[in-house]
Amino acid sequence: MDILFCIALSLLLGLLVTRIIKPIGLPAVTGYLISGIILGPYCLGRIGLDGLGFTSAEYVSRFKLISDVALGFIAFSIGNEFRVESLKKTGRQTAVIGVFQAITATVFVDLSLCAASFFLGQDVFPYSAAITLGAVATATAPAATLMVVKQYKAKGPLTDLLLPIVALDDAVGLIVFAVSFGIAKAMTDGTTDFVSIIVNPLIEIVVSLAVGALVGFVFSWVERFFHSRSKRLSVSVTFVLLTVALTMVRIKIGPVVIGMSSLLTCMMLGTIFCNVCESSEELMERVDRWTTPLFVLFFVISGAELELDIFTSSAVVIVGVIYLVFRSAGKIFGAGISSKFMKCDKKIVDNLGITLLPQAGVALGMAVTAVQLGPYVGGFVRNIILFSVLVYEIVGPMLTKMALIRAGEVVPEERKSNKIINEGGQSERHSNKT
Repeated sequence: MDILFCIALSLLLGLLVTRIIKPIGLPAVTGYLISGIILGPYCLGRIGLDGLGFTSAEYVSRFKLISDVALGFIAFSIGNEFRVESLKKTGRQTAVIGVFQAITATVFVDLSLCAASFFLGQDVFPYSAAITLGAVATATAPAATLMVVKQYKAKGPLTDLLLPIVALDDAVGLIVFAVSFGIAKAMTDGTTDFVSIIVNPLIEIVVSLAVGALVGFVFSWVERFFHSRSKRLSVSVTFVLLTVALTMVRIKIGPVVIGMSSLLTCMMLGTIFCNVCESSEELMERVDRWTTPLFVLFFVISGAELELDIFTSSAVVIVGVIYLVFRSAGKIFGAGISSKFMKCDKKIVDNLGITLLPQAGVALGMAVTAVQLGPYVGGFVRNIILFSVLVYEIVGPMLTKMALIRAGEVVPEERKSNKIINEGGQSERHSNKT
């Protein structure tokens, strides 16, 4: 009962807060995250009543299944952006910009944090932690970006390029993190593991894409046997849930781990489906409507997971600020230079980097792996990532919205209202004339 009550309260408060922040122009995602913080262990959760908020980190972890399923549907939606006709126009730009901006962010963060490590001392902030955080800098959160795009119905060249790049970040991030983490581990315990650095990440990417493609073809074939809208929606939901379940399987053969990335697998599912199924656009729209409450819950839970006590450590705050500044600079500079090189429109050059700042799920997954570096180094890396997620998740959606408006791909609320009024006035005048 307490879990159901907490879910209901999360949905209600999340929706109410969006009404409060709407007049100041903040995206709905920010409202959901704020709601999660209010209901989390540092606010209402402190009361200690199960159901009246999230009482502890362990209690929040009970809702992990909701987050996993929501991420699966988010990745499935992003996969819809990889239509063959779109890739013919932007595929080369997506690949070049996606890889370059990710590597640039890593270089910027590596150099700045290695300098910080030199001045703070190895006892406070080791080089291994700096190198690991440089790799984490590649990751961009697809969830917040997608929600802002959907909320404001953004359309245009920047949006067409943005979502595939966010998707590509996951694959690039896995490879960069594996290499950097391998180097960091060698620095920590003096051992080099070729399998962990090269083999396992490549297996994860290849298996994720292969399984996603296979399930996508089966999904497209099964969908043909159903004609009613409700049943086809049910089939869509079934196959996304099936794919998320498959990604939870891990097979270990000696040092080799055969696993899958939920984001990559579900993205490939969506990509195959949208290119094979003729009615994919209609079904995608229906899935989006069905998943709205699920996404609200996902962001409220994400807000509840944010640990506010990390601000009590001065070292974490100092390193966290350096990480934020140089990761942001790397993303903006890398996206700007590479998009200019690819002869993109000036609006893309000026605004793309800002839309790539949000960071959450993938980065937190990397933080879990970083624990292998030892309690101190792994804990320090985790706290910096939590610090960055807290800031980026609150500020990132707002910056994404501003960049999309500046690029002319979102009509601001005021202009929408005026447009409706003007159209209404024109209709009234027209009816009077007739």
